[in-house]
Amino acid sequence: MRRPVSLLLAALTLAVVACEKKSQPPPAPSTPAPTAEAPATPPAASDTILMGEVGSLTGSEATFGISARNGIELAINEANEAGGVRGKKVAVRVYDSQGKPEEAAQAVTRLIAQDKVAVIIGEAASSVSMAMAEKAQAAGVPQITYTSTAPEVTQKGDYIFRVCFIDPFQGKVMAKFAKENLNLTQVVVLTDNKAAYSIGLAKVFIEEFQKMGGQVVANESYSKGDTDFRAQLTAIKRVKPQGVFVPGYYTDVGLIARQARELGLKVPLLGGDGWESEKLFELGGSALDGSYFSNHYALDNPDPLLKAFAEKYQKAYGSLPDSVAALAYDATKLAIDAMKRAPDLSGKALRDAIAATKDFPGVAGKITINANRDAEKQAVVLKVENGKTQFVTTVQP
Repeated sequence: MRRPVSLLLAALTLAVVACEKKSQPPPAPSTPAPTAEAPATPPAASDTILMGEVGSLTGSEATFGISARNGIELAINEANEAGGVRGKKVAVRVYDSQGKPEEAAQAVTRLIAQDKVAVIIGEAASSVSMAMAEKAQAAGVPQITYTSTAPEVTQKGDYIFRVCFIDPFQGKVMAKFAKENLNLTQVVVLTDNKAAYSIGLAKVFIEEFQKMGGQVVANESYSKGDTDFRAQLTAIKRVKPQGVFVPGYYTDVGLIARQARELGLKVPLLGGDGWESEKLFELGGSALDGSYFSNHYALDNPDPLLKAFAEKYQKAYGSLPDSVAALAYDATKLAIDAMKRAPDLSGKALRDAIAATKDFPGVAGKITINANRDAEKQAVVLKVENGKTQFVTTVQP
């Protein structure tokens, strides 16, 4: 039976559309949208300077990203309350990296190509910051990381900066503290073999501890995301060390501490700034008592600048700031200061202004950017006791 012409045309149209859909390539992975906690800012208007932020707002290291977001937001609010920059308001576009390098790289591409940001703040983890840095460097947009301590991060290019110390310095600090302050002569190192941060910090610690006459009697490893460390800890207990250096993140360290104590391994655990999080105490509890780690600042430091920042942060977010919040705040303040000093807001002008930073008054210590685009600044060593950290000593660069 013949069909009406109108029905034939409709069928033909549907067939063409279906064919076109099948022939199209699959959509590219989407960049994570700004979270509900950090609402999207409209594209920069003529009266707005837009900054970009990439952080792990979800995933295993979410406390890093949330703390950083708060510190960045506080710095921007302060700048706007003081009149903004160059007669304009400052705003920030936020994307969630989920703690994944590939997600962070996509976010940076979007910040540059779509949002047209002047500068990018982030990330916490060195592996993630390096993925971001490749995109920022290629586009000529300055990036400032707040807590990525691996030396390779700023080696990605002359548009990449940091406001924290680097692992070689942090590794020396903890090796010296273990040998001279704790009088340890035999230690074991337990490394996350999937994290550039952990691998680099372990390498420097081992080299420096051995230079000072100490012995590393075993070197064990695990992979990020592991939950059972008993095999490594049993092997460590067998060699009877005086201490264990664990240059990992709080997500792993808390579990490692609990399992170590359950197995009867009672020696001090030592680590780096990756330990710093309120979640560390939730995960590790009293098993962490008597442990030590290096960090960027200590809240019980009497510095009035730090005290004022801590009070503002607690009022705004209902908790005391950790070092990630402080360093993200410092990174943002430094970027805003560079915007004021630069002759214009081009990538090159901002890069040159950031590179020229000397004795910037950060809440986590004065910041001078050196020829490698790294911050020259002090470190502190903290002791964990009764669910809190206590200031032990300061080490200058």
